[in-house]
Amino acid sequence: YPTNCPVRDYQLHISRAALFCNTLVCLPTGLGKTFIAAVVMYNFYRWFPSGKVVFMAPTKPLVTQQIEACYQVMGIPQSHMAEMTGSTQAFTRKEIWCSKRVLFLTPQVMVNDLSRGACPAAEIKCLVIDEAHKALGNYAYCQVVRELVKYTNHFRILALSATPGSDIKAVQQVITNLLIGQIELRSEDSPDILAYSYERKIEKLIVPLGEELAAIQKTYIQILESFAHSLIQRNVLMRRDIPNLTKYQIILARDQFRKNPSPNIVGIQQGVIEGEFAICISLYHGYELLQQMGMRSLYFFLCGIMDGTKGMTRSKNELGRNEDFMKLYNHLECMFAHTRSTSADSVSAIQQGDKNKKF
Repeated sequence: YPTNCPVRDYQLHISRAALFCNTLVCLPTGLGKTFIAAVVMYNFYRWFPSGKVVFMAPTKPLVTQQIEACYQVMGIPQSHMAEMTGSTQAFTRKEIWCSKRVLFLTPQVMVNDLSRGACPAAEIKCLVIDEAHKALGNYAYCQVVRELVKYTNHFRILALSATPGSDIKAVQQVITNLLIGQIELRSEDSPDILAYSYERKIEKLIVPLGEELAAIQKTYIQILESFAHSLIQRNVLMRRDIPNLTKYQIILARDQFRKNPSPNIVGIQQGVIEGEFAICISLYHGYELLQQMGMRSLYFFLCGIMDGTKGMTRSKNELGRNEDFMKLYNHLECMFAHTRSTSADSVSAIQQGDKNKKF
């Protein structure tokens, strides 16, 4: 354990615990998760002179950030460390796996190298997983752990996250997928970290929408009202404050309609209502894009509906018959149509580049 910096009891306790059990460390941002990771990694680096220690982070910038931080904390010789991302050639990565002992990489790189046999899985003694809350479903973190246990059970997992999950079910998935045996959880109010927490001052800045965006938002709300009004009249959508509705609330209303349909609504009427729900869900998704991302994102989403690429034939036809919608769509097209081909070319180039990469 480093003696060249002040000892924080909670960091010492968590580091010690993580040496002997697969641990999920949940600490608020800025309280030293990387420090704990560096301590654990260095101990396994010393204990297993021929073993490999791996730090995984989901993005290239995080990988680069962590390798610098770990070097500064524990001083592992730089000649023993290496950073690998998808841009590192496959044959180069194989050489790095053979010659280096402490690897910093993205999880997809490790999945690819495990499947190719380039990664010496049996030699891995410590696996650190940053942003561990992403370990859900078939995310690359989960694939890595599943592949490693095919070769060895003798490795330690240290998972790091400021926010372990949105609910109990998500947290349990992370625990299961990463073979976690214990959780070290601290909040900003935990007694042992209060001395190192600082009061945050939050300043709220309200930025006006601007005349053009406000006008488009007003028109879009009118379009929403014209389509949601029918659902309200049929008593399948109870909330009437159209501007404050969300896509999720529309989905909940649709699910409720499916579970408990009115006896007065039968046959073809059910299909009509399902179609109206589908249009409203699409429109409210566009509304969220307008509020969060701006007019250009809304335009590209609406393009997907109107050119048929999203497969929403009924929505396309219904919207095409709405005069207000078509005026808005044509207005956005005048503003952003010239950027559409450029964006499409960029996406195509990225996709082609991915196809040409050899992992």
